[in-house]
Amino acid sequence: MIRAQAALETRMLLRNGEQLLLTVVIPTLLLVLFSAVDIVAVPTETAGGEGKAVDFLAPGVLALAVMSTAFTGQAIATGFERRYGVLKRLGASPLPRWALMTAKTCSVLVTEVLQVVLLTVIAFALGWSPQGNPLAALLLLVLGTAAFSGLGLLMAGTLKAEVTLAAANLVFLLLLVGGGVIVPMEKFPGAVRTVLELLPVSALSDGLRDVLQHGAGMPWGDLGILAVWAVLGLGAAARLFRWE
Repeated sequence: MIRAQAALETRMLLRNGEQLLLTVVIPTLLLVLFSAVDIVAVPTETAGGEGKAVDFLAPGVLALAVMSTAFTGQAIATGFERRYGVLKRLGASPLPRWALMTAKTCSVLVTEVLQVVLLTVIAFALGWSPQGNPLAALLLLVLGTAAFSGLGLLMAGTLKAEVTLAAANLVFLLLLVGGGVIVPMEKFPGAVRTVLELLPVSALSDGLRDVLQHGAGMPWGDLGILAVWAVLGLGAAARLFRWE
């Protein structure tokens, strides 16, 4: 049942033009545009010496892709499913509610795999030279997915669908600018930067950048921040989520 529901959720996501714009088109355009045009000065130093802008941008865009799918896309889709009574009907079906949430998580993971593969291929075509341990990057992506999924489900399960739509898109735009995705954190004042570095997208983008651009070891600090957000978000979502 979980496999069938996950396949259905994935097909519905891939058929949704608005979701594809958010999860695939926007990250791809940002990666290509900012790699090709010197709009924002970014640090290009890598573990192997001087690199290219894409070495800085690719990890941040991967973090943005995770946020767009696990948080923004999932929050909006689940919020409207809740409004139209879809979740209530599924909750009364033989599929347990925990299994429905598991299927949604599997759908998010499948979509993220497709995103990561596409963005990685494009980044390589632009001259990306990743460094570091891929297992550390994978762990960051998994914890980032858990953190954003919890926050997305919390928003979808507590707010009205229209409010979720507006709030999720607003958060996406704000974190795109202030989450270290495109604009380096060094551009922000010290006090503001300290706060921004505690955000999940900042921890994910910085952790991926430390590993893939600078060849660092396991980024325990960033993993810790993501783990805290994951526990808080998923715990609050499980406690406060309303199915009707």
